[in-house]
Amino acid sequence: MVFKQSVNSTLIVASLASKYLKENGLLTFSGAAAALDATPGMIGYGAAKAATIHIGKSLAAPNSGMPKDSSILTIAPIILDTPMNHRSMPKADTSTWTPLEYIAELFYKWIDDPSSRPTNGSVVKLTTTGGNTELSYH
Repeated sequence: MVFKQSVNSTLIVASLASKYLKENGLLTFSGAAAALDATPGMIGYGAAKAATIHIGKSLAAPNSGMPKDSSILTIAPIILDTPMNHRSMPKADTSTWTPLEYIAELFYKWIDDPSSRPTNGSVVKLTTTGGNTELSYH
């Protein structure tokens, strides 16, 4: 289920972006930090997020059919601060969860100032510790 949900929606968005994204546009996907390594306890999830990362990198490659000077970036959070995660992990340390507001502000910055975007095709790992989020690029 998670593979179908993640990969199918990513492919649909990729197809639409190849037709409708404007030059210098931004397309973002949601991967996961877990997909950057082996995921023996959650193979389906890891495979789905790894596929999402692969699709993003492939779309960023030359001759992918994406508009001129567009940027395709995949975020790879460790865990997002969402109501569902609060319900499923009520005793977890939420100071390590990346707030959705942080991601919204990051996307706004990348849209507003294209020069602030990471290299096209980057996977942007979000690591939050003590409420402070650090970015690393893969």
